[in-house]
Amino acid sequence: MSQDITTITQTEELARFCEAAKAAPYVTVDTEFLRERTYWSKLCLIQLAIPPASSAKEPGGQAVLVDPLADGLSLEPLYDLFRHKDTVKVFHAARQDLEIFFHDAKLFPEPLFDTQVAAMVCGFGEQVGYETLVRKIAKANLDKSSRFTDWSRRPLSDAQKAYALADVTHLRVIYEFLAEQLRKNDRESWLVEEVGVLEDPETYINRPEEAWLKVRTRTNSPRFLAILRELAKFREAYAQARDIPRSRVFKDDAMIEIASTKPATEADLGRSRLLLREARKGDIAAGIIAAVKAGLEAKDLPQPKKDEPGKPGNAALSDLLRVLLKAKADAAGVAPKLIAASSDLDAIATGERDLPALHGWRAEVFGRDALRLAAGEIALSAENGAVRVVPAR
Repeated sequence: MSQDITTITQTEELARFCEAAKAAPYVTVDTEFLRERTYWSKLCLIQLAIPPASSAKEPGGQAVLVDPLADGLSLEPLYDLFRHKDTVKVFHAARQDLEIFFHDAKLFPEPLFDTQVAAMVCGFGEQVGYETLVRKIAKANLDKSSRFTDWSRRPLSDAQKAYALADVTHLRVIYEFLAEQLRKNDRESWLVEEVGVLEDPETYINRPEEAWLKVRTRTNSPRFLAILRELAKFREAYAQARDIPRSRVFKDDAMIEIASTKPATEADLGRSRLLLREARKGDIAAGIIAAVKAGLEAKDLPQPKKDEPGKPGNAALSDLLRVLLKAKADAAGVAPKLIAASSDLDAIATGERDLPALHGWRAEVFGRDALRLAAGEIALSAENGAVRVVPAR
C-alpha cells in the first residue's frame, strides 16, 4: 500500500503539489501532532488531498502526506496555498490545526470550511466526529488502529500512512455533500459566521494574566483569587517560555492548595501535599513564592462574580427558554448547543443581552423569540405533541 502513498519531504515537491492544488476548487487538510510533552503542539505530519477530477498528477496524484520533520523542508508553499483565496481549505474540527498554523506562521487558511461545524448546521448533532461522518456520508469505515501512535517517530509504517491519508480522502466526499446541503438550505452564511470565530486570533492567544479565569475553584475570597491569579500567571508564562505543559510546572489542585496555604519559603513549599517534587526548589519554587507575595500585596483584588439576586420567575423563564430552544433547534434541524449553551439561557433569563444567541443567524432561529418570551409577548403551547409559539394573552 505504501507505494501508492507519496510522502513529500522536499520543498520543491511540496511547491509542485500546492501549485496544482491552486487549480482545484478545494483542498482537504488534516494534521497529526503531539502535545503531551510540550506547551505548543509539535507538528508531525500534514495530509492534503484535492478532488479526484483535478488535473494534478504530481507528486502522488490527488492525495499526499507532507513530513514537516524532514530536514530542509519549508512549509512556505503550503502557507502560500493557504493564502490563495480561489481554493477552499477544508478541515474537520479545525481549531487545533489552526492553532498550529497560527502559532507557526501567524496565518489562517482562507477561505475555510470546517465540516464539523457544517455538520452541526446541517443537523448531524453536536460536535459530530469524523468517523461518524465517514460512515453516514461516505458510506465507509475507518481503520482506527493507528489512532494512538507516536507521530514523531520515523519511519512511519504503512498502517500509519494509510490511517493518516484516510483523514483527508473521505473528507472530500463529506465536504461536497455538506457544501451542497448548505446551499440547498441557504445556510452558507451561518457557516461563515461560525468560521469567523475560528479565524479570530483571540481564539488562540493565551495571555498569562488571564489564565486564572480558567481555573475552577469554590473559593471566592478576593485575596485568595489575587494569589490564584498571580500563580496562574507565573505558570502560564513559565510553561510558554520553556514549551512545556502547564501540568509539568504544577497542576490546578496544587495551585489551589498553594493559594490557600500561602507559602513564604521553600520550607513551606516542602509541606505541600500536591506540589511536584521538582517544583519545591529552583526557578519554579522561586516563582511560586514571588507569586504568592504579589497576590498578598495586590491592591487590585479580583472580584468574584456576584450571584444574580434573581428576578421573580427567572428559574421558570430559564426552563421555558430550554423548551423554546429545543423546539426551535428541532424545527431548524440544528444542534441546540450550536445555538445556545445552557448558561446562555440562564443569562437571558436574568437580563443579559450581549450574547451570541441573540445575534446573527441565531437571532433569526431562536434569539428574537427568546427575547419576546422573556418580555411576556409570546407564550408556549403544546399541540399534538409539538411545542408552538403563541401570542401571550
